Amino acid sequence: MTPQTAATPPVTGLKRNSLGLRLWHWTNTLVVTGLLITILFLYVIVKMKTVGPEFQKVLAAEGVTFSKQQVRGLTRIVSHRIWDWHIGLGVALSVLLVLRIALEFTQNGAQRFGAKLRQARFLFRQGGIDLQDNRHSLLVKYSYVLFYLMLVVMVVTGLVLIYADDVEFLHRLEHTVKEVHNFTMYLVLAFTAFHIVGVVYAELTKNRGIVSDMIHGGGPAGE
Repeated sequence: MTPQTAATPPVTGLKRNSLGLRLWHWTNTLVVTGLLITILFLYVIVKMKTVGPEFQKVLAAEGVTFSKQQVRGLTRIVSHRIWDWHIGLGVALSVLLVLRIALEFTQNGAQRFGAKLRQARFLFRQGGIDLQDNRHSLLVKYSYVLFYLMLVVMVVTGLVLIYADDVEFLHRLEHTVKEVHNFTMYLVLAFTAFHIVGVVYAELTKNRGIVSDMIHGGGPAGE
């Protein structure tokens, strides 16, 4: 009996990365970067516990005396403004996530992430001399699955936190949801760091052209 093998997707005139996916990728990169920058400002650069005394020193040098309560009010203005940016970027991320799901169903077959994942699994199961490269390709695809799941968690928990003060049921869950949201943020930060390092390493070794492919579209889909 001849063993059954999965058919290799036919090479078409389509590029590996569609225009929609490329636009989504770079827009999503900017939004996620913006979200992480707002967190960096809130918890590191302009940490409210340390900014307050610094405000008092600057004002005192100008001959203006503010009480701790008054300075706390000033720091809240800064904090709230940054949180407004964070919330706005979070809503943008929610829209991008919906668009990514829609893109998966509207792209041509070989351009879909699901098709690329199935092809990576098939090549890995074949073994052969390219087993190590195929294993790496499959692990990269699974890391993207993990990233998409993290985005889902970030978006869902973020939306819950936005409306937690207006909905009693959500308010009761606010503390737990906030913990999950913050933990997922660290996971996204770790993924982003590993992704950048991986891309730079690939570009400097034998997998050159990854960045170019995400700009120009790459080779034919299904190749």
